[in-house]
Amino acid sequence: MPADHAVAHEAARETGGLLRRHGWKLALLFAGVLLPMWAFMELADEVHEAEAIPFDEPILLYANTMAREGFDRVFLFFSQIGYARGVVPADIGLVVVLLALRRWRDGLFAAMATGGSALLNLATKQLFARDRPTLWDSIAPEATYSFPSGHAMGSMTLALVLVLLAWPTRARWWVVAAMAVFVPMVGLSRVYLGVHYPSDILAGWAAASVWVIGVYLLLYHPPLRRRGRAAPQRR
Repeated sequence: MPADHAVAHEAARETGGLLRRHGWKLALLFAGVLLPMWAFMELADEVHEAEAIPFDEPILLYANTMAREGFDRVFLFFSQIGYARGVVPADIGLVVVLLALRRWRDGLFAAMATGGSALLNLATKQLFARDRPTLWDSIAPEATYSFPSGHAMGSMTLALVLVLLAWPTRARWWVVAAMAVFVPMVGLSRVYLGVHYPSDILAGWAAASVWVIGVYLLLYHPPLRRRGRAAPQRR
């Protein structure tokens, strides 16, 4: 019937318009929140049940066969800057600079993303209470719990914050390239040093993605914004 065709056409038109306006947000929600959340939950379930994750020990043992004095220096460096000596000062400095520039929303985003990620990591470590690997004596031993990796979570959090803030600018691809080296090297350093299982690293990356992308979408693209009201400019 003509009326039915008209209704179907209007529905298709509205759906197409919705996807054009919000398709990238849906993609970001899926790739940055839902998929990593699923990955984290799968890993967390294995850890909670105290089941061995098949790829953890073989990768650790292979990493140990790669031990060399030169590699020790490289991976110790990335491990050191991957949290207390690099990521944490960078987090604080980024928030201070953004607030000094009166970029209030960006500053709030950076503070919520980095601070919340750190608190979430501490709470999650206590919840799962997974012991560190003990396959060999590490040259950089750790005494805290293992799951998820604070280094992996912290470095990924900082990377995502920087990429999202830089995305509207010409510097975005430089930031992406730098973070594409930094984040994996931090993660690899923790496995090479024998202080984290590979699953700790993957869980840290996944948890960071869920948290940072979730905060970003909430602050910059709230779901309950009134129709017809112009979106505020990023500052």
